[in-house]
Amino acid sequence: MADYYELLGVSRSASADDLKKAYRKLARELHPDANPGDAAAEERFKQVARAYEVLSDPEQRARYDRFGERGVGGAGQGPGDMFGGAGGLGDLFEAFFGGGSPFGGTRGPSGPPRGQDLEVVADIAFEQAVFGATVPVTVRTALKCDDCGGSGAGEGTKPVTCGECNGRGQVQRVRQSMLGQMVTSSACPRCNGLGQVIATPCRTCNGEGRTIAEKTYQVDVPAGVDTGSTLRLTGRGAVGPRGGGSGDLYVHVRVAPHEQYRREHDDLVTDLPVGLAQATLGAKFLLPTLDGDEEIIVPAGTQPGREFVLRGRGVPRLQGRGRGDLRVRVQVEVPTKVTDFEAELLKKYADARGEELHQGSGLFARIKSAFQ
Repeated sequence: MADYYELLGVSRSASADDLKKAYRKLARELHPDANPGDAAAEERFKQVARAYEVLSDPEQRARYDRFGERGVGGAGQGPGDMFGGAGGLGDLFEAFFGGGSPFGGTRGPSGPPRGQDLEVVADIAFEQAVFGATVPVTVRTALKCDDCGGSGAGEGTKPVTCGECNGRGQVQRVRQSMLGQMVTSSACPRCNGLGQVIATPCRTCNGEGRTIAEKTYQVDVPAGVDTGSTLRLTGRGAVGPRGGGSGDLYVHVRVAPHEQYRREHDDLVTDLPVGLAQATLGAKFLLPTLDGDEEIIVPAGTQPGREFVLRGRGVPRLQGRGRGDLRVRVQVEVPTKVTDFEAELLKKYADARGEELHQGSGLFARIKSAFQ
């Protein structure tokens, strides 16, 4: 037989936790139920189990480190001895997996199943996404039946313990294998895994313990959400049948566009229309922001596309403190129509700057070319 440490894939200085993790991983991969008909996997499974049995016991591990297999009884033990005789393979898996083999061992009662998770879309205004809000959402869901209190039993009656599974919700089957007895469990066919049966079902819910109706919830939307954000409301999903727990409600946020502002990550961006004369000589503007009016001073000689940044006036950061910025981008407007008087002034301006005008073109083209 190969070295026990090599079989488990650990070093000779491995801790008890390292041994346990290595064994659990290999046991899942090599268990006969996971590899039906694979004799090689079954043989390696037995070797791995033997290696862990020895190395997990401090006294046996010390003897093995000193004398090898001879110090721990060699390979002469049978399957029953390999797993400690009395408890067998079931006890070994119970120690690791909390009450049964991961391949179908014993389990506790199933009980009523949990209800379904639900999804809904919440349409909110741009300002609500920026500053947060409480908004209503309505879903069609399963609610606890008021007439039977969720038990599913008719008036004056109550559920009784299933006689086939004795309330466990599971039935067990025992079969023999090369490793001894293997116990597998499945849902009880009589009570469908609930552990109880109802002789007289509630007329309102037909024994389900729940009814279908619309329900409105108030959802707290945090400041800084955006389209695509999802909020989870624990326990606000559908109620499970016959007293089962509730699922969760997932609210997908959809933000309406704003007529003036757009969002770039945590920043707010807007365009500021500025006339030719204003960009050239300078001007002052009163900008309506989401926090109130803000004065913007455009200095003389401002070029198209210049950006003015108002720090901390953007969107609150969901994953951190503070807010993004408000960025104001200058858009210099070229007039599409001018009066004769305005045209004459522009010609004088062009002459003063030595700018040639193309008289054969339209007025808009001439003016536009002069300022490009």
